[in-house]
Amino acid sequence: MAHVRRTSIALTALLTLAAGLPGAPTPARAAAPGSERWSADLTVAGDDDVNVTWRSGRLRLADPHPTDHTRPAAAAGPVAEGILLTAPRALDHPATRVRAQLAARTGGGGTATAQVRGWRAGRWTEWRDAAEAIFDQPVTQVQARVVLTTPNAAAEATVTGLTLAADTAATTAPSAVALTYRVYATRIGLVGGVTANGHTVGVRDHFAALPSRRGLSPRGTGDYTVKVCTTNGSRCEYAPVWDVGPWNTRDDWWNPSDVRENWRNLPQGLPEAQAAYQNGYNGGRDQFGRTVRNPAGLDLADGTFWDGLRLTDNAWINVTLLWTAGGIRGVVGSGPLNLRTGAGTSYPSRGLAATYAQVPIDCYVTGQRIAGPYRTTTRWYRLVGGLYVSHAYLSTTLGGTAPHC
Repeated sequence: MAHVRRTSIALTALLTLAAGLPGAPTPARAAAPGSERWSADLTVAGDDDVNVTWRSGRLRLADPHPTDHTRPAAAAGPVAEGILLTAPRALDHPATRVRAQLAARTGGGGTATAQVRGWRAGRWTEWRDAAEAIFDQPVTQVQARVVLTTPNAAAEATVTGLTLAADTAATTAPSAVALTYRVYATRIGLVGGVTANGHTVGVRDHFAALPSRRGLSPRGTGDYTVKVCTTNGSRCEYAPVWDVGPWNTRDDWWNPSDVRENWRNLPQGLPEAQAAYQNGYNGGRDQFGRTVRNPAGLDLADGTFWDGLRLTDNAWINVTLLWTAGGIRGVVGSGPLNLRTGAGTSYPSRGLAATYAQVPIDCYVTGQRIAGPYRTTTRWYRLVGGLYVSHAYLSTTLGGTAPHC
């Protein structure tokens, strides 16, 4: 993972917006009084960085050609993509706002953007564009990432520096209940392809894709986990979000219009692809100009689709975006893990929890003794919604201590 340093770029660095003219600078804004300032190290040094390299004093795509290995598998968009993930920075004081200046050059359809997220109450916030990100609670750590895209090798998308400043601003109260919507889900397939976070899709894999990077988990984590269930509730799976798609890459349809990336005139919870397919929205096309051929707002890897939900065809499902609310969560270290109706293996399974998924814990009970990869224990957790998992298969818990049921 890349490391953070203070001196790589001065605070007078220029901000070049990807949507502006190639190389056209915008003067950096002064940080608010009392803010904490730092510069991000853009060295490519970890396996959580995807298709980027530092060469000749610039961060750039390692391979700028759109292929199955350089674009999000679920979106199959006509652009190559790369992501640099910096190390989290511990703040000297809690903050509710982060602003960034990105020194970049773009041209020929290339883009360069910076995004940030904050750590509070044992979990990460959603990723936000770093021009100005405001969090609903004070954060104690900040992590940044740089996203580069090019439609072909002739396009330019390079970055020479990223500076950030954290301070306080007015916030809104966080949600107490995770957002749930009914959306159309399709099967990813694409075994051997590479997801937006650099994961190579395996046979009967377990993860999900959403059409926005705001809920994209770094590789090997379930920082952003969804609970997907059949509409009758008979089967569910907790799955980490590891890819971007289907159709779009900037459609966080679960967010309200004042923070939604694009398509702000659509109702909250309505994916752009669904509106395009059903109502002819945007001329029936996605952000790339392609004709939308199904209303999908979510993609499921084959194992989640076939084994977790036991679907046989694309279908409407209920999806809960678990990071949109707080609470205690357990991290599945060894999965897919059965979701039981009671505290023992004799109880029926009603679905699965994928490896790295974060499952919302309600309380714990004493049940069947289980020898697992992390411990031997009689503790079982009752999850929000009523299903049970053994503590023996959870690598850790986050966000507090679970009470006894």
